[in-house]
Amino acid sequence: MLSKRVSPAEEKPFSAVPVETIGGLPIAVIDRAMSARLMSDIARARRNSEQLPLVVTSANGQVLSMCAASADIRSLFLRADLIHADGMPIVFASRLLCRAPLPERVATTDLFHDVAKIAPEYDMRFYMLGATPAVIAAAVKAARALYPRLQIVGYRDGYFGPHEERAVVEAIKVARPDILWLGLGAPVELAFALRHRDALRGVGLIKTAGGLFDFLSGKNRRAPAWMQSVGLEWAYRIWLEPRRLARRYIMTNPHAIFLLLTQTRRTGIAQGDLVPEQRR
Repeated sequence: MLSKRVSPAEEKPFSAVPVETIGGLPIAVIDRAMSARLMSDIARARRNSEQLPLVVTSANGQVLSMCAASADIRSLFLRADLIHADGMPIVFASRLLCRAPLPERVATTDLFHDVAKIAPEYDMRFYMLGATPAVIAAAVKAARALYPRLQIVGYRDGYFGPHEERAVVEAIKVARPDILWLGLGAPVELAFALRHRDALRGVGLIKTAGGLFDFLSGKNRRAPAWMQSVGLEWAYRIWLEPRRLARRYIMTNPHAIFLLLTQTRRTGIAQGDLVPEQRR
């Protein structure tokens, strides 16, 4: 299939989204509604082309800590096309220290629903990869129940070895989803997306999804809204899974706070014009 000619603006469709350096990473200054619309527009615009899929990821306190501790992990995140703020402390830091504060947290668990609601407008196709076989099957069932017109053209669990990756990638490529939701955990999912993006030409966009499928399936519960709004979702998660998560947060939270205070810059990037797809 011949790739269609694209303009420089189309080749970098996120270039007009302003960013602020927060905790050491370039974080997009964008809200959930605009993110959902922009992701949908971009994925749709890249149909029937052989362009590389765009890679959208997210950062929270754990990610900031990992990037500061590992140059290789930081390099992965800097290669992503867009980084959302999936953590209220990042939003709070931007409001204190940045000239262009973040409008809100863009949590993937919420963003999935935002995109799924508008996907049928464009006959958009999803592929969901990650979690255990039981969890991903339950997540797909829940998504189809919530959004009957949503096209989920394929899914599989995230438990596969290196020798199986080629077959996994080929199955995704054959399905040709507009958006691949990739829930393998950070930083593995981002490494997978960047490693295989050349082989996944025809897929419009890859969105790393973290624990999305655990929440979508009902395996895990979200924190109460008030805890999310004040940045205490991590405390709720520790309460639910103390053995698995307590050590992680005890180690990463203080480091993340230090990074937010010392690696957030007053860049003052202008908002600029929105990309064509955003002018609605």
